[in-house]
This record gives sequence, C-alpha cells and structure tokens, in this order.
Amino acid sequence: MRLHQVLRNVDKFRTVFDFGGRDVAHWFPGHMAKGLRQMRANLKKVDCIIEIHDARISFLKDTLNVRPHLLILNKVDLTDLSNKQRILKTLEKNGVKNVLFTDCLKQRDDNIKKVKDYCLMVIGVPNVGKSSLINSLRRTNLKKGRASRVGGEPGITKAVLTRIQVCERPRMYLLDTPGVLPPRIENVETGMKLALCGTILDHLVGEDIIADYLLYSLNRLGKFSYVEKYDLQEPSDDIQHVLKRIAVKLGKTQRVKAITGVGNITITIPNYTAAAYDFIRAFRKGELGQVMLD
Repeated sequence: MRLHQVLRNVDKFRTVFDFGGRDVAHWFPGHMAKGLRQMRANLKKVDCIIEIHDARISFLKDTLNVRPHLLILNKVDLTDLSNKQRILKTLEKNGVKNVLFTDCLKQRDDNIKKVKDYCLMVIGVPNVGKSSLINSLRRTNLKKGRASRVGGEPGITKAVLTRIQVCERPRMYLLDTPGVLPPRIENVETGMKLALCGTILDHLVGEDIIADYLLYSLNRLGKFSYVEKYDLQEPSDDIQHVLKRIAVKLGKTQRVKAITGVGNITITIPNYTAAAYDFIRAFRKGELGQVMLD
C-alpha cells in the first residue's frame, strides 16, 4: 500500500510534546564551566570569532554572549534548506549578517575557501563540527590531513588547543575549543533539539524521551521515511509501537525472567533501548531525510 493511502490518522497526532516537567539544568556538565573560562580568557588574542551551529538548529543563542564575526551553519547535508531565506532574514534581524552554510566532512566545499583571516577562534556547542571545520580548512588550503580529532559524540575536544595553522597565504591560525553549552538553555524544547542532534550526551536526557521527541518532530514536519525504513504499515504517533517494530526488524531482543503461577520462566521481549538508539542514530546520519527543527 502506498504511503499517501495510509495517512488518514496523521491529523490526530500530537501537536504539542509533553516534556514531563524535565529540568534542563541537569543537562549542563560541570566541566563546561572550565571550558567557558578558558575561551573567554583567550578572546583578546584572536582577530576573528567564528561560531558554528548545526544547521538543523539555526537560532541558538550565542555561547559566549559575544556576537560572532562569522556564523557557520554546518551539516547542511542533513538539513532541509527549503526555508533558507527565512533563516537568513531572521539571523540578520538579530545582527548576524555573515553566514555560511557548509558540510565540513566533504572533501571539497567551496564555501570553506571564503573563511580567511589571521588568528581565529572557533566556538560552538558540542558535536556541531568545529574540529571538522579546522580539518576542512587545512585540507582546502594546505592540502594536509587533520590536526583535530573528530567523532560522532560530544566531548572529543576537551580543552582550548594551541594555534593550528590552516592557511599559508595569508598566514592563518585557528584555535579549536571544547564544545560548551550556554550555562542557561532558554527552554526545555531547545534542550531537546540539542539532545536530538547529539549535542548533549544521550544518557543525561534519556534515549527513550529523545526517540519520542524525534518521532513527534518527524510527524509534525511530515517526514515519514521512517515508515518504509522500518517496515511499518503506516505513520504512528505511538513511540512504543514504533520501537517494537524497529526491534523486531533489527532482531534487537532481550531475555528476561518472568514470575508466573508455575514458577519463573525466561521470555524474549523487544529491546526498546537498543531500538531507540538505532532510531536516533538513523536520524543523526541523515537516514530519515533532511530535517530543519527550527
């Protein structure tokens, strides 16, 4: 049955997400305060500040309360840019006029060539591609390999690093910095978007709530590719049903003991945590389509 034939129940899906009174203050790891102090101490040494965001969350407030000279919206390969002009106009109203859209993991990105200055500091929340930007600049301008470690989890860069050369003419250096969150995230929904994009460690929020918010967001945006990917009959607003189908499709099960009237028995049940993990990772890798959360 074709997807458009089974959308009859979508208008009954949730229009508001229940965050269950969660407090985002617990999502700010204590070590980030040290990173903020290090970065502020180095501000006088730099000629230009580059702030980098995940393009799927474009309207995040400044990390250091310092307006960047250049805002880079990275991971455009994972982003729905159909509202690109609206994003640019909103940013301009907030005083941010110099904006570049990039995919720093590409071997060649023409927008990277536009980033040239003297001593630059790259700032931003965790896992948005700061180290990837540095490596991309070195690859583009110096034809050299990576100088900063990268990874799919937040927290790879632990401290403000020494200057890394990224260009010869003009001679340009760049400071890589640890990803830090603003000490005060403006609201729980912004925090959940950050968690969904891998900026906050999953266990601090909970894979179950992140997966549910992902399902809610995909349905709200009309992005139903998860139906085909996980062999569902139709879109669903029930995260337990979706995770059960994912677990069955991927063979993610676990054996648990159950107490019955005739004694203890071992039964096999779906592994909902493993299914949630796969669902979230599929989104982060772009396997559920290009999405704009803002």
